[in-house]
Amino acid sequence: MNTTPTTAPAVASGSHGAPSTDIRPRTTRPAPAIGQSIWLVASREIMARIRSKAFLISTGILLLFAVGSVVAGGITSANPTLPKVAVVGSAAAVIADNPALDAVPAESVAAAEALVRDGSVEAAIVPATSADSPLDISVIALESAPSGVMGALSVSPSVELLQPPSQNGFLRYLVAIGFGLVFFISAMTFGTTIAQSVVEEKQTRVVEILMSAVPVRALLAGKILGNSIMAFAQIALIGVLVSTAMAVTGQRVLLTDLGPSVVWFAVFFAFGFVLLAALYAATASMVSRQEDVGSVTSPVMMLVMLPYFLVIFFNDNPTVLTIMSYVPFSAPVGMPMRIFLGTAEWWEPLLALVILIVTTLVVIALGSRIYSNSLLRMGGRVSLKEALRG
Repeated sequence: MNTTPTTAPAVASGSHGAPSTDIRPRTTRPAPAIGQSIWLVASREIMARIRSKAFLISTGILLLFAVGSVVAGGITSANPTLPKVAVVGSAAAVIADNPALDAVPAESVAAAEALVRDGSVEAAIVPATSADSPLDISVIALESAPSGVMGALSVSPSVELLQPPSQNGFLRYLVAIGFGLVFFISAMTFGTTIAQSVVEEKQTRVVEILMSAVPVRALLAGKILGNSIMAFAQIALIGVLVSTAMAVTGQRVLLTDLGPSVVWFAVFFAFGFVLLAALYAATASMVSRQEDVGSVTSPVMMLVMLPYFLVIFFNDNPTVLTIMSYVPFSAPVGMPMRIFLGTAEWWEPLLALVILIVTTLVVIALGSRIYSNSLLRMGGRVSLKEALRG
């Protein structure tokens, strides 16, 4: 029987004729170190924020508001509004040297009354019709006695204050609003962003892919680091623009008084935001739907809102400000406020900063445990007890 020989597959021979196989092992990329993993996640968070139009628009509005407030304050202080009064006849000589009133000459008492009625002036100062008037003038107003005009005309005795306030009350209120508002907006904006990012990755199962490439603790650290860098950059940019606006508008005295407290605010905010960011990420990892983010992060939001309201309502209360300056969640607002008022000793900011750093480390440790134990649990909400127990 004629059979057709089968042809064996060609085998490459070596230099001495021995068969050899050209099998090359696949090259696998080594796993990145923990530092590289953290930075990879952090840079991803930074680029996501930079590419977000909503973030850029909100940041621009915040910067414009900060600079506009400084410019408006400079214009107002440079051009104070004086009470405008109509003066008739010999009454003009009585208030001629009074710098607190803006005098508008009137031909007669009837003309002055007409200016008061149409709102052109706040009041009218006319010659007294009674001999009992000590200044030989009378004040005509529309509905009530004009306190500003009466105060400018009155002769007050000299007053000696045993404990004079270090800053003007209205200025203290504005600075309190500034510190509280910047802390509130920045912490709320980036904290909410972290929470939504965590839940979005968990809901879409992207977190499983990320955890196959980087450790879970590196994923948490990268999220905190990336958003903290962006938040601190925003605070630093606000500080630079506000300082520049103060210098340009001639508010150098206020800038000198406010400078140290702004620097301390940036330092305290850097650590305080890390604390809040860890809480936002940990609490958000306990749910799997965007609809549940608000309910689980509401306690953290209260910690952000509380310093804002406290510093507004109690900016003139030294006891409340002292307590705020040592509580870690409110120290970024309370301590800079006390430094601006000059009521804090030199060692108090250092002690408050140590307390804040220690608390931040403890919160990061607890947050990391909650984050690690909850991140892969899908479905219903994970309780705090289960998240801590693992």
